[in-house]
This record gives sequence, structure tokens and C-alpha cells, in this order.
Amino acid sequence: MIDFTDRVAFITGGASGAGFGQATVFGRAGARIAIADVRRDSLDDAVARLREAGIDAWGVPLDVTDRNAYARAADDVEDHFGDPVTLLFNTAGVNGFGSIETMTYADFDWMLGVNFGGVVNGMVTFVPRMIAAGRGGHVTSVASVGGFEGGRMVGPYSAAKAAVISLMESYAQALPEHGIGVTVLCPASIRSGIAEAHETRPETGAESGVLVDDGFVASLREVYSHGMDPEHLAMHLKRAIEAGELYAIPYPEVREQLERTFGNILDAVPDIDEIAPHGAQQRLEALEAFRAGSRRRVEAETRVP
Repeated sequence: MIDFTDRVAFITGGASGAGFGQATVFGRAGARIAIADVRRDSLDDAVARLREAGIDAWGVPLDVTDRNAYARAADDVEDHFGDPVTLLFNTAGVNGFGSIETMTYADFDWMLGVNFGGVVNGMVTFVPRMIAAGRGGHVTSVASVGGFEGGRMVGPYSAAKAAVISLMESYAQALPEHGIGVTVLCPASIRSGIAEAHETRPETGAESGVLVDDGFVASLREVYSHGMDPEHLAMHLKRAIEAGELYAIPYPEVREQLERTFGNILDAVPDIDEIAPHGAQQRLEALEAFRAGSRRRVEAETRVP
């Protein structure tokens, strides 16, 4: 079981919502907390609240889509705490609702840029540093239940979250050998300010299919007001990390939905005796041979002389 005491945690989107809940829960568990957020006023307020709770906290202004800024933020955090980051939480996220056929290039660039690109930037920035530090640790990325199934009104968002899930599954095959655990958190509704996510969107002047009228935003606020408390969500995440679990999905109400979704996928796969059984076996053997060869190559390249 991982001990969070004195570890340095880097949490994107940490000034509010799920990120602030994580900062609170893992800070109380003894971690030193660096929260990153694009909203400077909210960042300063969040740091003050964490410090009032007795948590060693520090704030870093950061647009997670800016790779150069991300590298500078990583350096600044290491300099401030005098230790490497060994707990990474890719939590920053945005959403924009609108029927998929009205979504524009700008809408896709924004939502995929933050929700998936921001996670990529976090992983590529910190994972090599964590491996080099040799202290183990844990990486968590926030995806969504929506990443398991597309939806007409959340097309770009669901696509980005599906990519996050797949990305973390890939890292989960590589990082444990370095002593680094991997968890992907897939929430449903969270009590947060994501209904106003469009307010952090850069002004580009481009056309958009995202609905931002007052009536629609008010209805979203009502939906999210009934979401899970961010601290409770973070406590579920902490338990999953301590248990070494890849998936954290603490929403029993989505079980039927997921069973239906994955049932439909499995129903599309025929039994081996229905379609060219000999060809299927040959394909399977070729794939296993490729995987075995790939594993041997990786082991040879990473073997310490």
C-alpha cells in the first residue's frame, strides 16, 4: 500500500471541483500539494483554504495545453518542495454540450486539447521524471463514465475521455515495473462548476456549436448540484489507489448502463466456429508471437547493464 506522507502531489484543475477535493483528501493524508489551474484568482483562494486546513500547499498558474509552460511548472514545483513529484493527478477538464453535428473544429480543438492533450502533457512531462527519481509513486487521470459510450450532446467530450481511458490502460502495462501505480477515475456527475467551463475557453472568434445560453447553463447547474461531493469522490479514489486498482468508478447507478454497453460490444463478436476458425487461430498465434517479441525487445532495451 502506498504511503502518501511527504510525497509531492501535482494536481491539475486543483482550484475547484474534483481537483480541490483531491488536494484536500491527499493533503490530509500527508502529501505536499501543488495545485495547478488556469484561473489565477481561484488558485490563490484555493491555496489559502488548503493552508488554513493545515495542508502544505502551493499554487502554479498553468494552461495544461501549453507544453512549455508545463515543463516550467514541473521545474518550479520541484524547486519549491525540494523533491520530485511522485503523485500526479491529471484532473483538469472542460465540457461543452451541443448536438454532435453542430460541433466545429474549434469545439473539438478545445475539448480534446484540454481533456486529452492536457493528460498527455502531464504524463509526458512527469512520467520520465518519476522514473528517473526512482521513488515509485502513482499517476491518476480523470476520465468519465461518458468515455465508455458516446452521446449526441457530448461527442467531443466523450471521445476525449475514451482516449484517456485507453491511454491509462497502456501506461498500466508499463509503469508498475518502475514502482509506479496507475488509476483512471471515471466519474459520472460531480458537484462542480463544469457548467461554466466555457468561461475558461480562449477567445478565438471561431464558430461554435456549444450551448451557452443562460437557460441551458442554469439547467446544467441544477444537474451538477446533485453530483457526488468532490471530497467523497477523492476518498473513493484514495481507496482505489491504495488497493492498486486500475479503474475507480464509484457510481453504482451506472452498472446497468455499462453492462448494456459492453454486452452490445461482446454481442458483435462471433463465436470462433462461426467465421473461419482456422484463420482466427492463425491470427491469434501471429499476434501472440508479435507480443512476445515486443516484450523481449522492451526487456532488452531497458535492462540495466
